[in-house]
Order: sequence, then structure tokens, then C-alpha cells
Amino acid sequence: MKTVTEKNAVKSSGFLAFLLSFILLAVIVYLFYYMVETNTISLLWLIVPLILIWAISMNGFIVVQPNDSRVLIVFGSYNGNVRDSGFWFVNQFSMKKEVTLRIRNFNSEKIKVNDLHGNPIEIAAVVVWQVTDSARAVFDVDHYEEFVAIQSETAIRSLTSEYPYDGEEDKASLRGSPQEVAESLKRQVQSRLEIAGVEVIEARISHLAYAQEIAQAMLRRQQAQAIVAARQKIVEGAVGMVESALKALSEQKIVELDEEKKATMVNNLMVALVSETSTQPVINTGTLYQ
Repeated sequence: MKTVTEKNAVKSSGFLAFLLSFILLAVIVYLFYYMVETNTISLLWLIVPLILIWAISMNGFIVVQPNDSRVLIVFGSYNGNVRDSGFWFVNQFSMKKEVTLRIRNFNSEKIKVNDLHGNPIEIAAVVVWQVTDSARAVFDVDHYEEFVAIQSETAIRSLTSEYPYDGEEDKASLRGSPQEVAESLKRQVQSRLEIAGVEVIEARISHLAYAQEIAQAMLRRQQAQAIVAARQKIVEGAVGMVESALKALSEQKIVELDEEKKATMVNNLMVALVSETSTQPVINTGTLYQ
């Protein structure tokens, strides 16, 4: 495929061209009036070509707004671009295609895909983009706006297969690493849209959820993982507190404990610290002998 690179088209001031066309129109009117007054039919051979030239010249005027452009095509050949805003006069025989250079958003639909672990999830994204090479947008792809939409959704599907929905703390995931995922999505979309002369300014996930059929099961799984992690922290803290208590009793020589009593004390402390319900203290008053 032949790649087209954007170039500037030949243009001139539209106001000057409009003045010349107005003068030409005035000459045509004067000649027609003179022909009617003098009944000089031979002037038609001059008036008709002048009318054709004036009519064709009117097709050369264009108005370009800020952040807008025109792609000029003359008899099937690319003739350049006009990016400068204003009133211009260009080749009268050119076909002019308008390509906006403004920043635009693409909001993808919610699509159902599988993550790295094969879990079905729903995901949608927002892609902020703009055309930087209007010639490539017109000639290198067919309907560049539709091309942006399709390739963006393809990039979203590809990205989802590279990350789990929710992973461990030290590993990237769709939910836990939004910045990394956004940068990766931007790179993937840009690599696909570069051929169309499109620059991706930003890409980010706008919707992320488990698919409806597994949402409840995954919610219970997350709750179980949270409970296990919390209990692990509680146990680690309780072990430290028991160790500190035994060390303080030994150093301050408050009471001498053998191994059996230490085991009993550790058991009681762990039950009191780790139990989910409040413990009831039992006071040992000793054994009465008769």
C-alpha cells in the first residue's frame, strides 16, 4: 500500500481572489449589456467562456476554522492540505475533504472478556485522540473514525487478557494498578492507530466489574481472602504480645513458670487475643486443703 504523507497545498488569499472574481463578473455584465444594446451577437463567443471561468473559479473558495483542515484531491491525486484558518482560494478543480484536528473522545461499549485467569469480566474504556496527519487519515484507512472505534476495542480485549482482575499486592492487576493499566492501554491503542495518522492523548478504563454470572461467587472469594488476611495479622500481633509478656515476666522475676505453665499461659493468652468474641476472665484462687 502506498503511504501518503501530509504536505501543504498551494493557496492564496480568498479576499484577493474574490475581488478579482467580482471584477470579472462586472466585465461579464457590462459585455452582456453592451451586446444587448448594440445587438452584437458575436460577443457571445467571449461572454460564454468568461461565464464558465467565473463559475469554475467560485469552486476555489474555502473557509477553514481553527483546528480544522481541508484535504485537497485533484483528479484522483493528493494535492496537499490547508491547515491555516481563514478565507482561502485553492485549485478550483480540487475535491475538498474536511478533517477536524480537534481532540475527541471515544467511549467504548461495555464488553465481556476474560482476564488473565480466565474469569469473565465487563470492561469499558475512554480513549482521547486527535488526528495529527489528515492525509493518512483520509488515504491510508477507510473511514478513520470507525477505524479508531474498532481498533480501540481490539486493544481493550488484548489488554484484558494480560492482567488479572484482582491480584496480589506486589503484582499488577486491572483493579489494583490503574495507572500502569492506563499506560499499557494507551501504548496498545497508539500502536494500532498510528497508521491512520491518529495520536492517542489518553486512554483509561471507565468501567470494570465481574460478569454477572460470577459476580456473587467472586464477591464471596474476596470476602474470604479479606478475612484470612485479617486473621493472619491478628495472629501475628498476638504472638508478639505473648512473647513480650513472657519475656517481661522472666526478666522482672515476677513469677517462675515451668514449661507446662508457660504452655498453659500461652494457650490462654492466644485464646483471649485471637478469639472473635469477648472472653470471660476466670480467677484462680488456689486450692483449699482441710
